[in-house]
Amino acid sequence: MSHGVIAILRVFHILGGVFWVGAAVFMAAFLLPSLRAVGPSGAPLMTHLAQVRRLPLWMMIAMSVTLIAGFLLYWANARSAGTAWLGSGPGRIFGLGGVLALAGGVVGMAVRSPAGRKLGSLGASLAAAGRPPSPEEAATMQALQRRLATAAVVVAVLVCLATVAMAVARYVS
Repeated sequence: MSHGVIAILRVFHILGGVFWVGAAVFMAAFLLPSLRAVGPSGAPLMTHLAQVRRLPLWMMIAMSVTLIAGFLLYWANARSAGTAWLGSGPGRIFGLGGVLALAGGVVGMAVRSPAGRKLGSLGASLAAAGRPPSPEEAATMQALQRRLATAAVVVAVLVCLATVAMAVARYVS
C-alpha cells in the first residue's frame, strides 16, 4: 500500500476510534447512570438519541470504520515487514489491541444493542399508552437497564484497553 493510502487509513482508524471510545465511555460512565437515576423521565432523551439523532447507528459506523481500517493497517504492516513482524513486540500488541476492540464490538452488537432496542421499544409502548409500567414491565425494564449498563461498562473497558494497546505498541520490543 502507498504511504497516502496508509495515511488515509490511519486517519479513519483514529477518528473512528476516538468517536467510538469517547461515546462508549460517555455512555457507560455518565449517560446510563444518569438515566437510571432519573427513572422513566429519561426515556424521552434516550428515544431522541436513538431514533432522531441515531446514536446507535453512528456508533456502529464508527466501530466498523475503526475495525476495518485497523485490520487493513495490520495487514499492510504484516505484508510489508514480513511474518516476523507478527511475532515482534509491536505486532503482538497491535494484534492484542485489535482483538480487544473486536471483542468490544461483539459485546456492543450482541448484548448492548438488543437490550437498548428492547428497552426503547418497551418505553415507547408505555409512553404511547400514557400509563406507568406494570410491576412486570417495571421489572423487565430494570433487568434491561442492568444488562445495558453492564454491557456498556464491558465495552468501554475493552475499547479503552484496545486504545492503550494501540498507543504503546510501537514502543514495545
